[in-house]
Amino acid sequence: MTIYTLLILFNLSKPTKYVKPIIHILKIIISISIHTYIMSQKYFILIIFVLAFAYSSESRRQPFACDPANAGTRNLRFCKTSLPIHVRVQDLIGRLTLQEKIRLLVNNAAPVERLGVSGYEWWSEALHGVSNTGYGVKFGGAFPGATSFPQVITTAASFNASLWEEIGRVVSEEGRAISKVGRGQETPGEDPHLVAQYGVSYVKGLQGGGGSGNTRLKVAACCKHYTAYDLDDWNGYDRYHFNAKVSMQDLEDTYNVPFKACVVEGNVASVMCSYNQINGKPSCADPTLLRDTIRSQWHLNGYIVSDCDSVGVLFEKQHYTRYPEDAAAATINAGLDLDCGPFLAIHTDEAVRTGKVSELEINNALANTITVQMRLGMFDGPNGPYANLGPKDVCSSAHQQLALQAAREGIVLLKNIGRALPLSTQRHRTVAVIGPNSDATLTMIGNYAGVPCGYISPLQGISRYARTVHQQGCMGVACPGNQNFILAEVAARHADATVLVMGLDQSIEAEAKDRVSLLLPGHQQDLISRVAMASKGPVVLVLMSGGPIDVTFAKNDPRVSAILWVGYPGQAGGAAIADVLFGAANPGGKLPMTWYPQDYVAKVSMANMDMRANPTKGYPGRTYRFYKGPTVFPFGAGFSYTRFSQHLVSAPITVSVPTLHSHLVYNNTTTLMKTKATLRTIHTNCESLDIDMHIDVKNIGDMDGTHTVLIFSTPPDPTETKQLVAFEKVHVVAGAKQRVKINMNACKHLSVVDEYGVRRIYMGEHKIHVGDDLKHSITFQPSFEEIEV
Repeated sequence: MTIYTLLILFNLSKPTKYVKPIIHILKIIISISIHTYIMSQKYFILIIFVLAFAYSSESRRQPFACDPANAGTRNLRFCKTSLPIHVRVQDLIGRLTLQEKIRLLVNNAAPVERLGVSGYEWWSEALHGVSNTGYGVKFGGAFPGATSFPQVITTAASFNASLWEEIGRVVSEEGRAISKVGRGQETPGEDPHLVAQYGVSYVKGLQGGGGSGNTRLKVAACCKHYTAYDLDDWNGYDRYHFNAKVSMQDLEDTYNVPFKACVVEGNVASVMCSYNQINGKPSCADPTLLRDTIRSQWHLNGYIVSDCDSVGVLFEKQHYTRYPEDAAAATINAGLDLDCGPFLAIHTDEAVRTGKVSELEINNALANTITVQMRLGMFDGPNGPYANLGPKDVCSSAHQQLALQAAREGIVLLKNIGRALPLSTQRHRTVAVIGPNSDATLTMIGNYAGVPCGYISPLQGISRYARTVHQQGCMGVACPGNQNFILAEVAARHADATVLVMGLDQSIEAEAKDRVSLLLPGHQQDLISRVAMASKGPVVLVLMSGGPIDVTFAKNDPRVSAILWVGYPGQAGGAAIADVLFGAANPGGKLPMTWYPQDYVAKVSMANMDMRANPTKGYPGRTYRFYKGPTVFPFGAGFSYTRFSQHLVSAPITVSVPTLHSHLVYNNTTTLMKTKATLRTIHTNCESLDIDMHIDVKNIGDMDGTHTVLIFSTPPDPTETKQLVAFEKVHVVAGAKQRVKINMNACKHLSVVDEYGVRRIYMGEHKIHVGDDLKHSITFQPSFEEIEV
C-alpha cells in the first residue's frame, strides 16, 4: 500500500480585542501524503507537506517576523528583503544562541522574542482539502468548513494530471485563506509512474509551479513517507517496529520513483522520512537515504522532516541507539532538518555537549528550514501577495464545482451489460436506493478530511432525477444480519431500477487498520444477490472503497446489470454518482490498482516487500507489473458510455543511442548480438533520447466522452514485464477526432533496473502498447561516437 497524505500545518494566535480591525496571524503548512497502494496493502509512500503564510482579507496581520513597527528588529539584516535569501538566513542563524537553535528543530518551534520572530506550529492536515484532524485547524466563525475533494485514490482514477494540479491550487488557496493542509485510499494507486505524476502535479499546484532556486513559493509542499513504508498494523507487525527488507532493484524501480520525481520534477520543498527501518536502519537516521540520495543525488532545495514522533520511535521502540542523545545525533548527522515531535528539543543539547553532533550540523538544518520560510515571505513583514484572501475564497462556487468534476472523473464503470446504463428519466421514474452507503455523507470524504462545505449523499443525488424508495438493507457496512433484507427486496420488486450502494468505510480500512480480507464485509454479498433476484428492473452496484474488493459473484451475475466503483468521492459524491447513473456525465475513470481475488491474500505476506514473483516459493508478486495470476478487474480497467478507436499517426521505428564500445554490457558474453546489450543510463546523453508519439483518438459512439490513452512498454529481455510509461486524458465529442501527443524519454521511461539498482537501457526491440489493441515497436541501436555524459 503506498500512501499519499496531504497535511496543512499552521498556528493561529488569538486576535486581540483591543485592535481594530482584528489581527489574524495566519501560518500554514500543508502535507500531502501519497502513499501509493502496492498490492495487498503495500506502500511506496509519497506525501505533500505544505507551509504557507497568509492573511485574512478582513484584517491587517501581525507579521511572523520583521514587523516594521518593531524598532528593535526592523533594521536587522535578515529583515532586509533587498538582500539575497542565503545572506539573510545566515545573518539570522548567526544571531541565535544554541538553545534558541535547538528549540527551532521541532514542529512546535518556540518564538525568539528578542529578535521579533514568532513561535510556529507545523502540524495540521489537508489530504484532499483543508482538514481539522491535526493540531492547527479549528473550523468555526467565518470559516465553518472547506471544500472536501474526493479521496486521493478516487482522484487518481481520473488519470488527469491537469485536474490534480488544479485541485492542489485550490487546496493551497483555501488553506492560506483559512489559516486560522488500511490507507490505500490515501494513495494514487499501485503504479510508480502514475504515483510520481500525481505527486508532481499536486506539488506544482500547491507551490504555484515554482520551486527551483530561491524563487518565491506560494506554499511549500513535502512528499512522504520516504521510503518503502509498508504496513500499519497487520498480523503482529506494526509501522513502529517494522524492518522493510527491500532489494536495491525494488527500491530504485518502485519505492523511490515517486519521491525522486517529486524532488527532481516537482521541485518540492520538503521530504518526510518514515517510521520504519529499511534493511536494518531507521529511515530518519540513514545518511544514505537522506543526505546522499535526497540532497546530494536528487538536489532537494528544501528541508527533510521526520514523521511525527519517529525520532522518538527509533530510540524508544526500535532501540536503535543506547542513549537518547545518540538518536538525536544520528538523525541530524544523517540529514534530518526538522523533528515532528519533541525529541530533538529535549536531547540535542546533550548530543552537542558530548560531541556527538556539531553546532555546524544544527546550523545547516536551520538553514534549510528558514530558507523555505523566507521563500514563503514569512520574514518580509506585513506585505504579501495573499493579503486579500478570506472567507470568500473558501467553499466558493468554483471550488465546489471542481469537487463535483473531480468526483465525476474518478468514477470507474466496471460492468455494463446491454448498455443498462445510463438510466433514463423517462423509463426509470422510480428508483430503489438500497445499501449501507446509500445515504452516506461522512463515508464519502474518507480519512484525513475536514468539515465539508456541505454534502450531497447518493440518495439525495438520485432524488434529483427520479422518485426514490430508500432501504438500507443492513445497518452499517459491517452488515451483521439480514433483518432488513425483505424490505429491500420489496423496494426493488416495485421500482423501475435498483441502485445498491455498498462497500467499505473507515471502520474497515483506515490508518492503523489494515484489511485482512478482500471480500465485502458481513452479509453484503447476500443482500446484493437477493435484491438482484427480486428487482424487476436493471440493478446497478455502486461500490465505495479505497482498496480493491473481490466482487466476482456480482461480476458474473447477469442480474447485476452494471458495476460502478466510486472510491470515496468527496462532498459532492452523491451528485456525481447520480450524474453518471443518468448520463449527465459520461464515466471515464480507470482503476489505478489491480483488484485481486480473495485467495491472493493467503499467498502474500504484507511483511514481504518483494515486488517480483518467486514461483519456487509460491509468491505471486505484486501489482500488474509482476503479478500474472487471475484478477477480478485489472489495473486500468474502465468503460465509457461511448466507444473510442485509436490510430498511431507517427512514432520512431529506430532510435540511435550514443555511447562508447566500452560502456556496452552483454547479457551473454559468448555473443556480440547487439540485442543482448545493455547500457547504463549515465553512459549516454539522455537529453538526446526524447521520443514523440502522435495518436489519433476518435469517438465512434453517440455520446461525448473522455478517453485515457495508456502507453505501456515491454523491453527486449523476456524476464522483464510490461509497465506504464505515459498517459494522457482527452475529451472527444461524438463523431469527432482528437490528436494526442505523447512525449517519452528513453532513459526515464524505457529503461529497466538491474539487481544492483542500476538503471539500464536495453538495445533491441522495445514493444510499445497503446492500450490493449494498438502495438508498435521501437528498436534501440548503439551509436558509437565520442559523447559527453
